[in-house]
Amino acid sequence: MPTHAPDGDFYVSPVYLAGSTVTGDPALQPLLAQGFHLHHDELGNVFVSSPEHRIRLGYLPEGEDNVLWKIAVHSDPFGPPRWLATFDNSTPTELVTAFTTALAHDYAQGHDTYLYVGTGRDRGFQPLVDAGWRTDKGPHLSVSVAPDGLAEMNHVQGALDHQAELSGYQYRWSASGGRDGYRSSWHATFTTHTPSHLIAATTTALADPTPVPRYEVEMPKRNLAAARVTPIRPPVPTPLDVRRATAARARSVGHRSLVRAPTMAASGPGVALPAHASRRR
Repeated sequence: MPTHAPDGDFYVSPVYLAGSTVTGDPALQPLLAQGFHLHHDELGNVFVSSPEHRIRLGYLPEGEDNVLWKIAVHSDPFGPPRWLATFDNSTPTELVTAFTTALAHDYAQGHDTYLYVGTGRDRGFQPLVDAGWRTDKGPHLSVSVAPDGLAEMNHVQGALDHQAELSGYQYRWSASGGRDGYRSSWHATFTTHTPSHLIAATTTALADPTPVPRYEVEMPKRNLAAARVTPIRPPVPTPLDVRRATAARARSVGHRSLVRAPTMAASGPGVALPAHASRRR
């Protein structure tokens, strides 16, 4: 349990039941810290791209569907994406942040590791296996399910059509969580060439039992009964905080004591009254 009290009404665990936050800033910041360019349109959608335009991210609250995040990487800046990752509008922000943090780290190293698949499905599943998720690896489909049955990760074997993947009709990897229903369930996808270490960064966050802070309005109501929820207590003031507050109150009382009560003479017709403050038009 964190020892400090960040903004929020309570802590929620596991993260896959916490829902999304109202801002995408935490997931955008790792890329912006690497000098990525930030743009937005008149609707409020945000677009981030690397200086050479090989990595592109869209944060799309006003998009055409419920996909909030699209992250694409290009071998050729003018060609189609080599791979695409998507997270819908109910995906916990911490999962997206884990993905973009690992992607930003790759970019900072100056290598093209963000372009290549790596060691495949085993690496993507390993954090879930280590966390005790039930994992079945079959010849056509591998599935890892959380102990409470409310989150899972899937990997499809065999040939897939690249264009169908980019269009959202097929996907190599998919993750989901939460109880069925609007806002309570979420879905994320990763196409074939998504590097396995980036997927592993996401599954590491997915299996992390550390509670995350949420405001009450952000927490999906259908997930409340299944989640572990702990109210966030306000921080206990330190002795220095108490001394500062006492000094501030003393200054305020001292200032008021210098204001004298008006005398009868001050209310006579010969005394000019203060002008009224001008009204805003």
